Amino acid sequence: MTVRPLSQTNEPIAQRLAAVLAQLDRIVVGKRAPLKLAFACLLARGHLLIEDIPGVGKSTLAHALAATLGLKYARVQFTSDLLPADVLGVSIFDAETRTFRFHPGPIFHSIVLADEINRAPPKTQSALMEAMEERQVSQDGETRKLPDPFFVIATQNPVEQIGAYPLPESQLDRFLMAIEIGYPDPAAERELLTGGDRRAQVATLPPLADPPTLLEWQREAAAVHVAPALLDYVQALLAATRGNVGSGADAGARRGLSPRAGLLLLAATRAWAMLSGRPMALPEDVQAVFPSVAGHRLAGGARAGILQAQALLRSVALP
Repeated sequence: MTVRPLSQTNEPIAQRLAAVLAQLDRIVVGKRAPLKLAFACLLARGHLLIEDIPGVGKSTLAHALAATLGLKYARVQFTSDLLPADVLGVSIFDAETRTFRFHPGPIFHSIVLADEINRAPPKTQSALMEAMEERQVSQDGETRKLPDPFFVIATQNPVEQIGAYPLPESQLDRFLMAIEIGYPDPAAERELLTGGDRRAQVATLPPLADPPTLLEWQREAAAVHVAPALLDYVQALLAATRGNVGSGADAGARRGLSPRAGLLLLAATRAWAMLSGRPMALPEDVQAVFPSVAGHRLAGGARAGILQAQALLRSVALP
């Protein structure tokens, strides 16, 4: 199925974005909020960390997002013996031409699922994080650009089930958002039980966008208006995180949000406003994304950080 780029269609952006979310909702049932956060993270040109137990739909979400947006998808199972070359690619000597030929790794896809990232050794984690940050891979003295758009979804087990190599704070900061999917409610679970394997249905999804269209959506998201009063609110939230300095039992709450985190918060806010069909951001957009943007930067686990971020929202007055 060929999809015209956004510049060649008269269909409103809000209508097309709503169609994407509706299609995702048919695959990952009853999880509208996590789906919208994941899509907002992609529109904001960030990367996503999902911390949750196995079997709640993390891999299905990533695959469905790629199929719906018409993007090339790769899944990498992170294990204790995974090497950086297994992710980035490797140069192999060609006896016929007597030269080394580069074989790209799975990182050269538009959507990459790094499954159970905490199972891989730090060297492999760092190679992935560098590619995420630079959006390029440097090997054998040559720099190779990654696709654009480029979106990494990493999954890891909850803190209490964490593997041998937890992500350090500096690497957690590479993710724009960290979210949980959680168990479905009873009605959604019944729909899942009676509707068959949702992962098998992903292959039948029609693409509702393509890379040029998604890039245009990302540019539109970056252009959403943010008023000075809303900037005051964002600054107040940032200051509140820095004022939460403690010691001893409060040591996990000592890390305030950096200016870079503030920029990422604004990018996520703009994307959420766009998904809500508005050309300007409102305080409710900040509140919707703040726990997912701030949580993993404030505490060691997504759940604890989200709770702390929600408490900060309650303590900071609206503009």
